Amino acid sequence: MTQPDYVPIRAGDRVRPAERLPPARQWLADRPADLHSPDLPSGPQLGNQGPDLGYGLKLARRFVDKLHLADNESVEDAVAGCFAVGTKRSSLFGRAPIIYDFELAYRVWGYLASAPPDLVAFRVPLFQSCAHHYDNQREIADRVPESPLRMTPADVAGQLSNWRDLVVTT
Repeated sequence: MTQPDYVPIRAGDRVRPAERLPPARQWLADRPADLHSPDLPSGPQLGNQGPDLGYGLKLARRFVDKLHLADNESVEDAVAGCFAVGTKRSSLFGRAPIIYDFELAYRVWGYLASAPPDLVAFRVPLFQSCAHHYDNQREIADRVPESPLRMTPADVAGQLSNWRDLVVTT
């Protein structure tokens, strides 16, 4: 509480004026990684953003015992590639991953049933070493367009004979 002017007080007991900060300077988003719009960037090799995508890795590994692999395919490569597709699907709907995202991913690439031989021949070099190469995982996810991702896993399983309608082959 301040003292009235007519009350004598010592100089050290007087209320000091508050320190004034200068007004803030104008800030611009001019750094290389700053976004210039409220939308996240999208395109090839940019990935898909969504909540709790790390939990999806646990869900993707639940299918390990059910995978139908060719002779020169590894479980780690299949999980890594289908994880990228499953998280792409979950982020498309703006939610955390669920088990059906990864079921669809494994069905698109023919890992949960006996796949047509031409699909297996197409996926083997595509999935080769993708567990160790992020760019390969992104390519696998980018090869599955939005329309199959909006389908149910049962619908994808029914269309597996026409697998070229489900993935981009060029």
